[in-house]
Amino acid sequence: MTTPSQAVADTLRWMERAVIGLNLCPFAKAVRAKGQVHVAVYPADDEGGLLEALLTEADDLLRLDPAERDTTLLVVPHALHDFLAFNDWVGWAERGLRRAGHEGVLQLASFHPRFQFAGTRAADIGNATNRSPYPTLHLLREDSVERAVQAFPDAAEIFERNIERLEALGDAGWQALDVGPHDEGTRP
Repeated sequence: MTTPSQAVADTLRWMERAVIGLNLCPFAKAVRAKGQVHVAVYPADDEGGLLEALLTEADDLLRLDPAERDTTLLVVPHALHDFLAFNDWVGWAERGLRRAGHEGVLQLASFHPRFQFAGTRAADIGNATNRSPYPTLHLLREDSVERAVQAFPDAAEIFERNIERLEALGDAGWQALDVGPHDEGTRP
């Protein structure tokens, strides 16, 4: 069973090697370098308390100054392994965030080991843009996203560039990044 510390280590390795290393998100490097990324773990093996955990993380994020914590990743190593169930749950979570008054304040992005964009095959390398070691819920401050998009030329082209980058990398290159889950005793 994956421990919380291993889930954090695997997630940070994925962030460093894939998200930042491949520049899949050009905004991630700065917040990571400034120590403004918080990684939390939901340790249960069902989603019964996950919405409450997400709302707690949202409240904690908003209580802190963005200079201290700009974004939060909530990693779910033991639940929501089925991508379609995860995707449905994310829609439910977005409604929960709206009901909690976070609409227009926070965005929710999602990552999953079996992420698959509509209209693609599961094996398409482009799906790796949203593949993480574990199901992951990413809380972003709307203000920070807006500032980042304004500062980044051609932000709308990020997705297409990422697909091209991953296609050039190929499956073997993605596997070589070693950004999947690891057992506690096999840390790279």
